[in-house]
Amino acid sequence: MELTGEYGPPRDEQELASVVDITTQAFAMVAADAEGVVRKNHGAGLLRLLRHDGQVAASLTLIRMAQFLGGRSVPMIGVGGVGVAPEHRGAGAATRLFHHFLREMRDEGAPLSVLYPATQPLYRRVGYEQSGARYEIHVDASALELGERSLTLRPMRPSDEEAVDACYRRFASQRQGWLDRGDYIWRRVRTPRNDTAHGFVVEGASGLEGFVYLIRSLSPQGAVPKQVLKLNDLVATTPAAARRLLRFLGDHRSLAQDVVWFGGADEPLLALLREQTYQLKLSMHWMTRLLNVPQALEARGWPPGLSGALHLDVVDDVLAQNQGRFVLEVEGGAARVRPGGEGRMRLHVRALAPLYTGFLTPRALQLAGMLEADEASLGVAGALFSGPAPSMRDMF
Repeated sequence: MELTGEYGPPRDEQELASVVDITTQAFAMVAADAEGVVRKNHGAGLLRLLRHDGQVAASLTLIRMAQFLGGRSVPMIGVGGVGVAPEHRGAGAATRLFHHFLREMRDEGAPLSVLYPATQPLYRRVGYEQSGARYEIHVDASALELGERSLTLRPMRPSDEEAVDACYRRFASQRQGWLDRGDYIWRRVRTPRNDTAHGFVVEGASGLEGFVYLIRSLSPQGAVPKQVLKLNDLVATTPAAARRLLRFLGDHRSLAQDVVWFGGADEPLLALLREQTYQLKLSMHWMTRLLNVPQALEARGWPPGLSGALHLDVVDDVLAQNQGRFVLEVEGGAARVRPGGEGRMRLHVRALAPLYTGFLTPRALQLAGMLEADEASLGVAGALFSGPAPSMRDMF
């Protein structure tokens, strides 16, 4: 069966009901929960769908936000809630949906798109590739006795919201790959579905220096059930705030054993622990798609002390505007991209994604058969794209 591929937001209640049904089945959700999520996203104009013979074949949710790369906030479109109607699975509905979606988002002016894949082959077909990691961190509460109580810690108030946002942004801007959150992600942090997040802030001489949102649940393991503290967010912008927050979590040791949060493999708070009494495990790799190669390269930050030029030859079989040769010129922490050049480094737009974020080095990509370049170009690219490993705290 060939799908017609008509694309756009839901047009009426019948199509909205179809998206609810797809969401319910694709994510094994309770119908009432799926309807609440779908209607909220529809009200915000975030739903897109593919039709076949007047029926909804597939749908997704787009999330407008940004991502910190090289210390700069790069506009980015997140993708979530990708689902295909059961009767249309295996017929290319998701691929066609993404072809339309990627073109729309490029035309809108977004340089990047990011998602967490349920399956990788689909997203690789349309130009996404692994570009960073999300790690799950487990610490025993008894290991968090750090003796720090010099700063004030109190429950969060609604009036703290603006200061909390600014505190997060100061912290996240220094972490490669972290989100510059919009309303969609902040709602997930503050009001998680079917849970309650309790917020606390740490104040010092400079004002709000850190905060935590924690969700309490009971572990079924053990003769006496204990709480699990899941941290929806944990941010400290000073060493004293970091120690105070860890001590606050350690003060729960009579109630809780496992403290869980998400971040990168380079989690700085773990350096404060006396012993390696923690577990760090990969949760998932996220994937990036460059929608506009020149715009994306010019939008991110670059090492301020380096300068150099890279002659790229990019292959993109979905977005023809990305196809061809470009010269990337970096100087003073900024980049300029112009068409043309000698094309000394040839790669698919899919391979450009992990190079762009710093997830894989050019030599690693060469070894994987995803990049062709001369030695001089490999050296320049290795220096320009070097930096901390990209990670992300948020799931979407």
